[in-house]
Amino acid sequence: MNNTKASPLIKLSLISLTIGGFSIGMTEFLMMGVLPDLSRSLHVSIPTAGHLISIYALGVVIGAPLMVGLTSHLPPKKVLIGLMLMVLVFNGLFALAPNYPLLLAARFLAGLPHGAFFGIGAVVASKLADPGREARAVSVMFAGLTVANIIGVPLGTYIGHNLSWRLSFLLIAAVALVAVVAIKIWLPALKAASEASFVKSLKIFKQPGLWIIIGISSIGTGGMFAWISYIAPLMTEVAGFGNNTITIIMVIAGLGMAVGNFTGGRLADRFSPLITTCALLICMILALLATVALVHFKTTAIGMTFITGAIGFSVIAPMQMLIMQEAKGAEMLASSVLQASSNMGNALGAFLGGLPIAAGFGYTSPEYVGAGLAFCGFLFCLILMQVHKQQQKAQVVLQ
Repeated sequence: MNNTKASPLIKLSLISLTIGGFSIGMTEFLMMGVLPDLSRSLHVSIPTAGHLISIYALGVVIGAPLMVGLTSHLPPKKVLIGLMLMVLVFNGLFALAPNYPLLLAARFLAGLPHGAFFGIGAVVASKLADPGREARAVSVMFAGLTVANIIGVPLGTYIGHNLSWRLSFLLIAAVALVAVVAIKIWLPALKAASEASFVKSLKIFKQPGLWIIIGISSIGTGGMFAWISYIAPLMTEVAGFGNNTITIIMVIAGLGMAVGNFTGGRLADRFSPLITTCALLICMILALLATVALVHFKTTAIGMTFITGAIGFSVIAPMQMLIMQEAKGAEMLASSVLQASSNMGNALGAFLGGLPIAAGFGYTSPEYVGAGLAFCGFLFCLILMQVHKQQQKAQVVLQ
C-alpha cells in the first residue's frame, strides 16, 4: 500500500528533473542548429561562432565539481532550484547580449550549473526510486536530454531560422522557469550531504581508473561533437539541403539519440560497461568515416544523421555505469565529473573540428577529427582493461 501511495510522488519528482534536463539539453545542443543564423547575425565566421559551443563546455567542466563542492551542505531540492535559476538567468542574458564578448561570458555562465544538476539529480533520482528501479529512475532524468533533441532543439532551430535565434534562447529560459516551479512543487525534501562527505569523496581522484574514464569521456566523446557541432553547414553546404530543412534534420538526429540512449543502457546491462564502451567507440569511428563518403547523397546523409546520433548517445549509459562502479561512495561527485569530462569532449570536438574548416578543408573535415578522437577514447578503454586486470591479480595475491 505504501508503494502505491509513493509512486505518483516519485513519478512527478522524476518529471520535474526531466524538465530540468530538457532545458539544459536545449541549452547545450540548440547552438548547433542555429550556428549559421548566429554567425550571420554577429558577422563572424562559423568557426568563430563555434567558440560559443566550446565556452559553454568549459563552463560545464569548471562548474560541475565547483557547484557540487559549494552546495554539498545544502538540501538537494534547494540546490536543484538554484541551479535551474542559473539556467534561466544566464540564457536570458545570452538572448539579450548585444555583442560577441558578452555572448561568450553569458554562454560560459550558462554552462556552470549543467554538470552539477545532472550529478546531484542522478543521486536524487536513485533515492526517489523504488528498490531495484534506480537505474530506470536515473534514465528518466537523462531522457530530458534526448527529448530536448527531438522536440526542443528542432523547435528552437525553426524559431532561429524563421524569427530570431535570440527568441530561441528566451524559450530555454521559459522552460527553466517551468522546471523551477515543478521542482519546487513536486520534489520532496531530502537530507543534505555533509561537507565532510564531500571532502571524503575527493579521495576518488587517487584512483588511476577514474582518470582513465575521464580520458575516455573527455576525448572519446569528442568524436560526436566534432560532427554535430557543424551539422548545419554540413547538411546545407555538402548534402545540398535548404536552410528550412535543418529543423527536420535535427529531429532525425534527436530520434537517433533517443534510440541510442536506451540501446546503450540495454547493452551495458547485457555486457560489461567497458566492453560496450569499446565497441560503441569503434562504431563511432566507422559512422564518422561513412558520413564523409555518404553525406553527398541526401538519402544516405539522412540515414547517417540518425545512425551517428544514435551511436553518439548510446555511450552515455555505459559511461555512467563505468564511473559509478569506479567511485563507490562518491557517486554524486563522480556523476558530476562525468558530465564535466563529457563536455570537455564537447569543447575539444567543437574546437578541433572547426580548425580544418577554417583552414579551408571543407565541412566534411571535422568527421576525420572526430574519428581520431573516438580512436583515442578506444585506446583509453584498452588501457583501463589492463588496469582492471592488474587490480584483479593484486586482489588474488592479497587473498
